[in-house]
Amino acid sequence: MSDCSDHETMSVMKKYSWKLVLLLFGLPVWVCGQNPVKKLESQLKRFPFEQIDEADLAFCRRSVSKQQAEDAAVMIYDAYAESIRKRFETCWLTKRFVYKTFSMPFEYFVYGEKPTDGRSLYLSMHGGGGAPASVNNQQWENQKRLYRPVEGVYLAPRAAVDAWNMWHQEHVDRLFEEMIRTAVVLLDVDPDKVYVMGYSAGGDGTFQLAPRLADHWAAAAMMAGHPGDARPDNLRNIGFSLWMGENDGAYDRNKHAVEWKKLLDSCRQDDPAGYDHEVHILADKGHWMERQDTLALNYLSQFVRNPYPEKVVWCQDDVVRPSFYWLSIPVHSAKAGDRAVVSYRGNTITVLQNDYAELTIWLSDRMIDLDRPVEIRYREKQLFFGKISRTIGSLLRSMKERGDRRYLFPAFITISGETVVDRS
Repeated sequence: MSDCSDHETMSVMKKYSWKLVLLLFGLPVWVCGQNPVKKLESQLKRFPFEQIDEADLAFCRRSVSKQQAEDAAVMIYDAYAESIRKRFETCWLTKRFVYKTFSMPFEYFVYGEKPTDGRSLYLSMHGGGGAPASVNNQQWENQKRLYRPVEGVYLAPRAAVDAWNMWHQEHVDRLFEEMIRTAVVLLDVDPDKVYVMGYSAGGDGTFQLAPRLADHWAAAAMMAGHPGDARPDNLRNIGFSLWMGENDGAYDRNKHAVEWKKLLDSCRQDDPAGYDHEVHILADKGHWMERQDTLALNYLSQFVRNPYPEKVVWCQDDVVRPSFYWLSIPVHSAKAGDRAVVSYRGNTITVLQNDYAELTIWLSDRMIDLDRPVEIRYREKQLFFGKISRTIGSLLRSMKERGDRRYLFPAFITISGETVVDRS
């Protein structure tokens, strides 16, 4: 009886073995078909990057592994880079970017051998200001050859308007971002080696744009400018070089430079891990510093941007920004002077100050371990403790909003006051 049963069992197994093999070996094919990364790949083959709406695609909301997130990030950036190439290659070739009614011509020069990690990019703003166009044109011509880095792309834009604040009006942010993104794609610029600098009215622009767009820069150099209402708070994670002639008394530029030295020294003393700076008040020099300020490029070239600093100080300018490093906000609800101070250590994120109605904290495996629970604290109170999923939707959204491959984030959590209102 026992022998007969064993024989029948073997016959049944042999009869259906091909089905077992098909099931076992077919399973990975079925799983592969459900893989969110494969679905993303399919979407990117069918549609241009800007037409993909992560909110309408179910696979974008599914949790993915660290490796899947990394694979998806490469696909997303490649698709985004192709979009940039198609949209802005003509702008680069004609040396003119346009946003709304604002047109910004530029000239650029490439110096030195390209490093293996990509070229540097120096954005250099000319002087002039509220003067006839011919004056600003002459200043632009001068700026084209005023500085020469040992290595990198030296780009001198011509201001889109002839005004005292020509370098820190709202349109400048957008035009500079498009220039940077295009240079990264077409000239293989390393997005972590981008520098901003300017002379006279261009120095005014540096005072304003260095803090406002600090998350774009590795370092900044201000020459012979006026700070206006600028504040140094946002400069925590970049290098800042200030050059001023001792006798440059117009608009009290020299006095403001001394005040800024004190401000920067105080910031450094209060926060020794940040606010790297140098200040040069040149004896017996006026508004023209006889090219001694060219040494600023040696200082700038030492710095590489850290896109994920462990502490972010973000204070809004009168031109309100929607994002800063690994933080973002609904821009319509923000105003000048709003401030957030947020830090992370290990898997704990601490919100030390937050004036925003909603604050989104973007997360990456380069910052924390997303396979472990994440703790969010507001001062001494725990707001959240748990796992935060990586999703392709988060990667797509951050790429669209930031346009920078270093700010591709697979996860996020949004807080309002002391309440978590959304997360990936």
